[in-house]
Amino acid sequence: MIIVGKKVLVVDDEKLIVKGIRFSLEQDGMEVDCAYDGEEALEAAKKKEYDVVLLDVMLPKMTGFEICQQIREFSNMPIIMLTAKGDDMDKILGLEYGADDYITKPFNILEVKARIKAIMRRSTKQNADVQAKVVVFGDLKIDCESRRVYVNSKEVNLTAKEFDLLELLIFNPNKVYSRENLLNTVWGYDYPGDVRTVDVHIRRLREKIEDNPSEPKYVHTKWGVGYFFQN
Repeated sequence: MIIVGKKVLVVDDEKLIVKGIRFSLEQDGMEVDCAYDGEEALEAAKKKEYDVVLLDVMLPKMTGFEICQQIREFSNMPIIMLTAKGDDMDKILGLEYGADDYITKPFNILEVKARIKAIMRRSTKQNADVQAKVVVFGDLKIDCESRRVYVNSKEVNLTAKEFDLLELLIFNPNKVYSRENLLNTVWGYDYPGDVRTVDVHIRRLREKIEDNPSEPKYVHTKWGVGYFFQN
C-alpha cells in the first residue's frame, strides 16, 4: 500500500492530539496539514484535495458535522470522524452527513493508521476502476492490467520492480520522489538495501524505455532531490 506523499488533514482543537497524530503519520511518509477550528478546516479543504480528512466532531466555530456537510458540496475526499462520545446516534449522524468512517476517542494511533490505510485502499481502487487501463505518452504505452510496456509498439521486458517504479511515476507526473521515498514505497520499509538500488533500477528502466538514456524525455533527474516523470 503506497502511503508516501499521501495528503492528510487533521482537524482537532486539542493540540496535543493533533501533534501526536501528525508525528506518527509523518513517520509513515504522509504529508500532514493541521487545523484547530471549523473555519480553518473548511478553508484548508477548499484549497487542497486531501487523500483523507481526520475530522473531530466537537470544534470551535463549526461542528465536524457542519464541516463534513459543506465539504461534500464540493469534494468527495474521504472523511473519518473523530468523536469523544459513545453515542451511536452521533456516529450514525456523522455517516449521514457524508463521512466515510468514524473512530471513537480515546483511540490507539495504530487503529487510526489502519483506518486511514483502509480508506486509501478503497479510494485507490475506486480511482483505478475509472482510470484507463492503458496509458500512452508519445511512443510509450503502458498496459497497467497486464503489466506490459511498449515502446514504438514493440514490447519491452521490465522486471516487477522496474514496472512498479514506472507505474508510480507515471500516475504522479512531475512529482519529484527522493530516492528514500522510492525505496520505501516500491521496495518497502523493511528492505535491507540502500538508495543505490533505486539508481540502478532507474538506469535500467531508462535503457529500456528511452531513445537516449543519457538524455531522457520521460524519467528525469532533479539533481540533489530525486526522480520524476515528465508527461
